[in-house]
Amino acid sequence: MARVVMQAVVSVDGYIAYPDDTVGPLFDWYGNGDTELSAGASGWTFRVSRTSAAYAQPFWDAVKVTVIGRHLFDTTNGWDGKPAAGDELVVVTHRPLPEEWLADHPEAPFHTADSVEAGVTLAKKLAGDGLVCVTAGNLGGQAFSAGLVDEVAMDVVPVVLGEGVRFFGDHAATVLLDDPDQVVQGDRVLHLHYTVKR
Repeated sequence: MARVVMQAVVSVDGYIAYPDDTVGPLFDWYGNGDTELSAGASGWTFRVSRTSAAYAQPFWDAVKVTVIGRHLFDTTNGWDGKPAAGDELVVVTHRPLPEEWLADHPEAPFHTADSVEAGVTLAKKLAGDGLVCVTAGNLGGQAFSAGLVDEVAMDVVPVVLGEGVRFFGDHAATVLLDDPDQVVQGDRVLHLHYTVKR
């Protein structure tokens, strides 16, 4: 059965972007090393430290389906029809994807769902025994609040943004996690992985 992980790069004070959705220095570590990190189907490659690549590459390779919200889809133009991670992508939205976008990307392995619950259910079905990655922020916070997230992965960058988009979105309740089972010090990033207590 597929596992569901909520993941993002995050500041020390818990933000994944500024209020205008720009990421400032959060992604600087994607270009500060000498080891290639490949995002798979998207064709994106980054140059990170050897330590970060050894942590992130197996994680990215395990992702089969990514679940995003409509806001991220619109902000990134659906990554031009290529999932940023995994082989397929589920967009949680109450509106159809733009007809022009669909016409420009007829082969895009994108699916839609009208609720976070339906989106995660569809993603798990598509992923089989693989990993489902739910993006952090409001959608991830909804999935976390609904008890749909099994694991939390954070790439913590040593910066304080002061304001912005929260990693856990609007989630406000207390949830216990196990102690981190992975703590990896990269170059200007700390990779953390937790399992949600059940």
